[in-house]
Amino acid sequence: MKIEVHAASAAYPIYMERGILNHAKEYIGREGHVFIVSDDGVPKQYQNILHQQYPEAGMYVFENGEPHKNFDTLQEILKAMQEAHLSRKDTVIALGGGVVGDMAGFAAAIYMRGIHYINIPTTTLSQIDSSIGGKTAIDFNGVKNCVGAFLQPDMVLVDPDLLSTLTPRHFHNGLAEAVKEGLIADAQLFELFETDEWKDHLDEIIARCLMIKKNIVEHDEKETGERKLLNFGHSYGHAFESSFGMNGYYHGECVGLGMLAVMENPQLIERTEKVLKRLSLPTECQYDPEEIISLMKSDKKSNHDTITIVQVDEIGHGYLQEWTYEKAGKKIGL
Repeated sequence: MKIEVHAASAAYPIYMERGILNHAKEYIGREGHVFIVSDDGVPKQYQNILHQQYPEAGMYVFENGEPHKNFDTLQEILKAMQEAHLSRKDTVIALGGGVVGDMAGFAAAIYMRGIHYINIPTTTLSQIDSSIGGKTAIDFNGVKNCVGAFLQPDMVLVDPDLLSTLTPRHFHNGLAEAVKEGLIADAQLFELFETDEWKDHLDEIIARCLMIKKNIVEHDEKETGERKLLNFGHSYGHAFESSFGMNGYYHGECVGLGMLAVMENPQLIERTEKVLKRLSLPTECQYDPEEIISLMKSDKKSNHDTITIVQVDEIGHGYLQEWTYEKAGKKIGL
């Protein structure tokens, strides 16, 4: 399956095929040098499969996890790229989940003011959501994705077979983003998760999510309007994630909690809770409301005295609201 993304700054293909990692070079090609960025949470067999296709490629593998999405890791990646003598004609390949995509993409965006970048996502979350759209970032001073850049990849290779080695928790974590995309833009996708049949439609779920994000990114690459809809659940979710130290709850789990925190339609809240529980995702947690609001004020969606919130009253139809922090606080018991 091939999906073409035509963003304002660049056009690129997404190839989705089971087993595509085994012959990735047929799609990627490349005459210049290749540098692979991965983390130690990615099975070594996947790293070896790609490296064997590019035996001369340099590779940097960092420690897995959100706590390592920081300046220190970024500096080490840039140092390794420099030691590999990469030029502006060369290419960074990200092989991993959302953290790897962020780190490799941001490094590619700022190294020599930008070099080529290809993403091979290996997790549910990154295949469904974060591998396309061009957002790259690191966490800074306790705030998630506070420092970053936009860099559209040259290509994305999506191989659903790579999800087979994920733990159940990591697998379900990414599906929270699919639930989100169903709620904001695709009622049939959300309704699929209300049955056990979703397990037989994983490829369709990934493809539908990619199409939703492609269409939104093409209309609004730099998140000035419509793309903000993809932040449904993220205003509270990022604050939860930062509050929990970025290693207590996973990103998708926090997005699910954030969706429940922001919604106001009781029937929709109930349906969403049932879906999240079906996917073994949390529907409640303990937190300090004052800390959550303080963290939200540092979020990139903040407008000083207000914050842009994505709301859903009807499945498949997200819209934007501007909330005062007083209202945001009242929603979580402040």
